[in-house]
Amino acid sequence: MVARWLSRILGAVVLLAVLLVGGTALRVWQVARTDERDKVDAIIVLGSTQVNGVPKPILQARLEHAKMLYEQGVAPEIMTVGGKQPGDAYTEAQAGTKYLAEQGVPRSALVSVGEGNDTLVSLVAAGKRLHDQGRSSAVLVSDPWHSLRSRTMARDAGISADVSPTHGGPVVQQRSTEIRYIVRETAALLYYRLTRTSADEIGSA
Repeated sequence: MVARWLSRILGAVVLLAVLLVGGTALRVWQVARTDERDKVDAIIVLGSTQVNGVPKPILQARLEHAKMLYEQGVAPEIMTVGGKQPGDAYTEAQAGTKYLAEQGVPRSALVSVGEGNDTLVSLVAAGKRLHDQGRSSAVLVSDPWHSLRSRTMARDAGISADVSPTHGGPVVQQRSTEIRYIVRETAALLYYRLTRTSADEIGSA
């Protein structure tokens, strides 16, 4: 009798876990296909790898998408975020600002917030910058699979955030890559919801 109840309880726990993971993965996939371009206070570009101030392809794709949104009048400002690794001469934010200026975006429309080596810390810093200026709304630019987690973190940081993910670059070129990133982002988002801390070593920022 006890064994039967334990088996039922174990089965229920396993079923709930499967539903939780599957539902989260589905939401990651759904939000990856969301593209919101209402007028906001700022376009926030999530950081990624740069070398000596030159964005690597993932970051470059995000910056090009942000530039397009700026030119469409989505926001009067592009805010690049992201810190630097030991030994780096530039933060990810500085590399982003430098690249956009070289592509013709006015310096007056660029803001660099070079704090944080993970999504959460960077978005908290971006939120503080917006709030200090009496603003709160933003469109986040990142890779499709990163959109749900970054939006969740941004809203928790007090940013009225929507997402406009990139649709180019190495992250979205192959089906196998997409599946891998969805799995990683599902794990990272569940980790964040449980701990309220970032897990960018699991996810992809």
